[in-house]
Amino acid sequence: MGSRGACLRLLILPAVLMTLNVNPSAAVAATPLSISVAANRLVDGNGMAVRLLGVNRSGTEYACVQGWGIFDGPNDATSIAAMAAWHINAVRIPLNEDCWLNINGINPAYAGAAYRSAVQAYVNLLHERGLYAILDLHWNAAGAMKATGQQVMPDADHSPAFWSSVASSFKSDPAVLFDLYNEPHDVSWSCWLNGCNSPGWNTAGMQTLVNAIRSTGATQPIMIGGLAWANDLSGWLANEPSDPARALVASFHNYSFNECTPSCWDSTIATLAAQVPVVTGELGENDCAHNYIDQYMSWADAHGISYVGWTWDTWGCSDGPALISDYTGTPTAFGVGFRDHLAGLIGPIRLPWWQRATPRWPTRSRHLDA
Repeated sequence: MGSRGACLRLLILPAVLMTLNVNPSAAVAATPLSISVAANRLVDGNGMAVRLLGVNRSGTEYACVQGWGIFDGPNDATSIAAMAAWHINAVRIPLNEDCWLNINGINPAYAGAAYRSAVQAYVNLLHERGLYAILDLHWNAAGAMKATGQQVMPDADHSPAFWSSVASSFKSDPAVLFDLYNEPHDVSWSCWLNGCNSPGWNTAGMQTLVNAIRSTGATQPIMIGGLAWANDLSGWLANEPSDPARALVASFHNYSFNECTPSCWDSTIATLAAQVPVVTGELGENDCAHNYIDQYMSWADAHGISYVGWTWDTWGCSDGPALISDYTGTPTAFGVGFRDHLAGLIGPIRLPWWQRATPRWPTRSRHLDA
């Protein structure tokens, strides 16, 4: 989703009954917080399946480039406790490549070391509450242009350097995921994978960005959104980048106004989820209600698919889906549906049968490659 300020993976397994508590902050983990990919599932340090159920925390993509801060709203432990009270287990953090890399004239008070330290501190606070962190390249720009919005694709000029730096900073943190690029759009699948020329600049393909991350030694899961603003995953598997860590995740963005309707969920998203983990990196609707997300969340629950609501910000309906009206966690009419659905999932829940045991072999032949 564009942000305020923008001009917006069967296994045949033993029938073992396993449970998953969707609120990891409510109990002490047997091992340090961690997440990795096992076949078509995300798993924790105990090898138990994990679904990411969380929220986006927008602000770190735009406040810095607009010159007035790093976060939009509070970023302290109290504000994170308010998020955790909604029984989430993950927070997606949109980032700005100019601010991270300290390039293109960003105020140094909100860029470079200051920006990187603030993001690191926030991630640490999330982990203290038992929350996973998804780091997302959200805003970018080629050359000397300021990153004041998202583009059709990541850029070859700075995005590989961004991911090399981010991955180097977080490669020892087992509780983060990397989300390569927010919402690719208006490009071909060939361009998506390998990059191409966009008028006036060159894009960076997803393979290049995967390589940038893995070259640092980072092995964490990498989320990759499809085409059409990450709503089209029809060509994802056929164009999947090569990953020596075998830890790629398909990222799906789903809004009430998108083209992937319930029939598409069944034909495309569920089919893909049988092969790779699928995380709905953004979920929302633009009518201040929650009928659409209610339908999708129930469907995703039945298919073992993760979802992250857009967004934990106090914008109101006129500026895009907002879950809250204040940072103590008072829900909007839209947010009520998201909050109450997660509350209904508290306690042990059954995963789909194919996600109930630690796999003993990969699901795809290409992942047998060295």
